Amino acid sequence: MLTLAKLRISRKTPLMRSAFPSFGMLCVSRFLHLALAGTLAVMITGSSLRAAQGTAPATGPEPFNVRIRVDASKTMGELRRIWRFFGADEPNYATMKDGQKLLAELGKLQPKSVYFRAHNLLTSGDGTPALKWGSTDAYNEDANGNPIYNWTILDRIFDSYLERGVRPYAQIGFMPKALSTRPEPYRHDWRPGFNYNRIYTGWAYPPKDYRKWSDLVYEWVKHCVERYGRAEVETWYWETWNEPNIGYWRGTFEEFLKLHDYAIDGVRRALPTARVGGPDVAGSGGDFTRRFIEHCLRGTNYATGRIGTPLDFVSFHAKGAPIYTNNHVRMGMHNQLRDINAGFRIIASFPELKNTPIVIGESDPEGCAACQGPQLAYRNGTMYSSYTAASFARKHDLADRHGVNFEGALTWAFTFEDQPYFAGFRQVASCGLALPVLNVFRMYSQMSGRRVAAESSGAVSLDDILRSGVRGQPDVGALAAMDAQARKMTVMVWHYHDDDIPGPDADVELALSGLPADVPEAKLTHYRIDEAHSNAYAEWKRMGSPVAPNEREYRQLERASELTAMETDPTIQLSNGTGTLKFILPRQGVSLVVLNW
Repeated sequence: MLTLAKLRISRKTPLMRSAFPSFGMLCVSRFLHLALAGTLAVMITGSSLRAAQGTAPATGPEPFNVRIRVDASKTMGELRRIWRFFGADEPNYATMKDGQKLLAELGKLQPKSVYFRAHNLLTSGDGTPALKWGSTDAYNEDANGNPIYNWTILDRIFDSYLERGVRPYAQIGFMPKALSTRPEPYRHDWRPGFNYNRIYTGWAYPPKDYRKWSDLVYEWVKHCVERYGRAEVETWYWETWNEPNIGYWRGTFEEFLKLHDYAIDGVRRALPTARVGGPDVAGSGGDFTRRFIEHCLRGTNYATGRIGTPLDFVSFHAKGAPIYTNNHVRMGMHNQLRDINAGFRIIASFPELKNTPIVIGESDPEGCAACQGPQLAYRNGTMYSSYTAASFARKHDLADRHGVNFEGALTWAFTFEDQPYFAGFRQVASCGLALPVLNVFRMYSQMSGRRVAAESSGAVSLDDILRSGVRGQPDVGALAAMDAQARKMTVMVWHYHDDDIPGPDADVELALSGLPADVPEAKLTHYRIDEAHSNAYAEWKRMGSPVAPNEREYRQLERASELTAMETDPTIQLSNGTGTLKFILPRQGVSLVVLNW
């Protein structure tokens, strides 16, 4: 029996320049690739899904062939749901209209298993947000130096998370003005284009009284237990400060250990079963991380006088390094993966931490979400989404290589309220519209069960990426999972290159095996992110980049921002647990193939 379906594949027109409205600079952007004439006819026979491609246009490069083999019978351990963590400098955006809309979308990915980390949860101020700034007014003192606690703004922030299925990854920081050893100046005046060091003001200094600091943390955690319940707060993460190995901490290393010990003592006095860890350093942290772990395992606790400080998870950060060269963005994935490799290596060197969970507390293509510039022009479109698909898969590989307990990688990207549409910040939504990168996380949320073997003739090896990134051939790779209980297989396929320039499409043959031999047919859904699918930014450009879309246009952009399924045959015929699917995947495209039976 022969079943025929048509799968329409959109391709992109040549490279175009587009202006970022927030800073008026021409940035190189991939708008539409070379158009594919005709359609892709998908023919399913008893053992395979064959494809016949329409004739490619004479003006475009020929697609190159890629063969991907997925064997569901070869399991590689649990598929780590490492993508469930997000964060931002600006905590107060979580209580605003676009922030709450986005929190709801994040919560839908995996309710009560998505976590959010924010800076400035203890920073003094009235809660008015700004770029790289936030405040909660949690702590003040009266004229006699007695503490005054105020949880009103913090409650609104955490309520916004929890009401939408998101839980806190609670960062204990920064220093309230009334506790800072150098309180003036306190609120910074940084803005994009200014020297980044201007952000480090009075909030970055040690406390004038460590016991008051510990009591502040104790009262905060006790309040959370009373408000949300012990069982709920036990599921949260608690860590001290942010990147204390660089300018975020204006004290010594020993003073940070003291700050940390007193903070964790406050957490555990309020909730002895709380999950605590750190140090959320910039990069792997090198010697800073080693000395921190040594202190937690074997040092004298500054707060208790006993040996050791509880360490339920270990955290560090990892960032890429994009540049602008030859009129285009060139990503630096190898920098980010090297950070991860070094961090895993340090933690694996401590036998006591063999089973301790690791969270990469910020894991991004570069280091400043609120900054703008030509090297950051990857953020709105499919460069960011394809980078995310390819890099997250390699994080799995690095964890396997080092034999560590990798629990999560936190994407430091949220949304920036009341900014222009697609303003060029690193975010996962703009003006309430999901960017293509958020659709990668929507894809990941559909993958479950056990990771299974996936080999691609078009993949760049992990070692090659660590050495020099993806600078030669593109990386066309795959991540696959089998969920026997849900009777589902998922395969994510990406087509990535560090250079944001046009390139030929990949003609992918996806060969599946190891499926249940008694299943003759499976439901097929093929999701896609490219210029024509799951891409509100591309749709906005097609509209003419309106500064203020009207209601009809906004609804159109909302539809374009959703994760979109391709038009394809609704089923795939299988024979003895095998089947084959062929499709065209454009450069910077990401596909998720879902089989259900």
